[in-house]
Order: sequence, then structure tokens, then C-alpha cells
Amino acid sequence: MILAVMMMAAVCAQAQSDKTPVDAYFTTGEMPDMLKWCPAPPDTTSAHFAYDIMQYFWGKTMRLDKERADIAIRDAVYGLDCIIREFSEPFGLQISKEETPEIYKVLREGTATCDSICTFPKRYYMRKRPFMRFKEQTLTPDDEPALSRNGSYPSGHTLLGWSSALLLSEINPDRADTILARGLMYGESRVIVGAHWQSDVDAARLAASAAYARLHTSERFLEQMRLARQEFRVKAGLATIIEMKAYQKEAKKRAKAAK
Repeated sequence: MILAVMMMAAVCAQAQSDKTPVDAYFTTGEMPDMLKWCPAPPDTTSAHFAYDIMQYFWGKTMRLDKERADIAIRDAVYGLDCIIREFSEPFGLQISKEETPEIYKVLREGTATCDSICTFPKRYYMRKRPFMRFKEQTLTPDDEPALSRNGSYPSGHTLLGWSSALLLSEINPDRADTILARGLMYGESRVIVGAHWQSDVDAARLAASAAYARLHTSERFLEQMRLARQEFRVKAGLATIIEMKAYQKEAKKRAKAAK
């Protein structure tokens, strides 16, 4: 898996940052409230926190593996550009705004909607990050000033990575194992970097799953997912004649609306 990730970095084109406003499927207030159902961060005297500390030192040992450390550093660049760069190869198709507009649209708007679920708990708990507690440098020292002002629980990076993995797995279920493995690795990278506790990562995966379930109550999301799956089958050479005609019809409709 690590070898595939390293190879993918060389072949994927860099995505341009998209500054256009995101049309989220739900507001933050409409998403499940983690403060009402997700456990609080572990108390520092608890067995759970002892496990957090063990995992922190596990992460430090993983830094000795240069390939894995390099992946963790790449994963630290937060945003859709990173997701596209790191997940296109496991997904089995290069994702871009230009070549796969329907997949790009649902990925961008879907993950942005899921991301909002961590807004309240981050602000409420303002948990200190491991590098702050141990007074040690992370693998991404330039990020530390901003991270120090942002709560550790849950991990926003992990939430982004896991919600992306869930969404892309639904579009291409035949590659689900590979996509989910990369999503799992994406969260582990936060422990390896030293920016998050293991419990931050675990809570974020739970939050991403809850947020992703909420997306499926949006008719607009479901319709966009239909278009994304249709586009994937065409681009991957899997579409039937009927599916191809439907895709071409949708493409003409988009082109006409864009004029």
C-alpha cells in the first residue's frame, strides 16, 4: 500500500486550488451535534489516555520509516487538493474539476459538509495536541502555530480523509478496499506527524461516518452521486450504450446551461 501511494504521488497532476464558494448540502447547525452523542476526550488519568500516549510513541517510531513519514507530511496539507492527489490512484481514476466535474463536485461539496460536524467539539473542548503536551516538534513544524490555536478533538484531517474514502468507495465499490485502506492511512498520518492523539483520530472516523449518513438524507446529494457514478462508469470504460447516451445527454444539458 505504501509503495502504491509513493508511486501515485509522481503520476498525479497537482490540482489547482478552487476558490469558488462551496454549496454545502447542510449547514453546521443541521448536522448531528457531536457534543450530544460522542464521548468527550479521555481524561488524562484514564486508561484511554494511556493508550493515546502509547500511540504517540508508536507514531514517533513510524517516523523512522522515511517513506511512511513522507506520506504523513503530504497528508498534513489540508484540503481538497491533497485529497485529489492522494486518493485518485486508489480510486482508479484521476479526479479533476475539468475531466471529472461531477465526481469533483460531489467530493468537494460532500466533504465540506461533513467537515462542519467538528466545528462545535473543537471549539468546546479545545484539547491540547500531543506536541504541545510533550513540548516536542512535529514533522510539520510550520503548521504548529496554527495547530496550537485549534482544538485537537476530533481530527479535522481524519474527518476529511475518512469522509472522502466513504464517498469515493460508494462511487467505485470495486476499489473500496484500496480506497478505505488509504483513508485509514490518512488518519494514521496525523498520529505519525504528532499533531493528534489516537482518540482524536478515532472520534473523527466516527464523526465522518455520522456526517456521511446525514448526507444521504439530501435529495441534492443523492442526485449528484448518481451523476458522479454515471460519470465514473463512462470515464472508466464500464458504461453500457444506454448509460453512455444518458451521460452525453447530461453533458449537453450542462454545456447549454453554462452558456
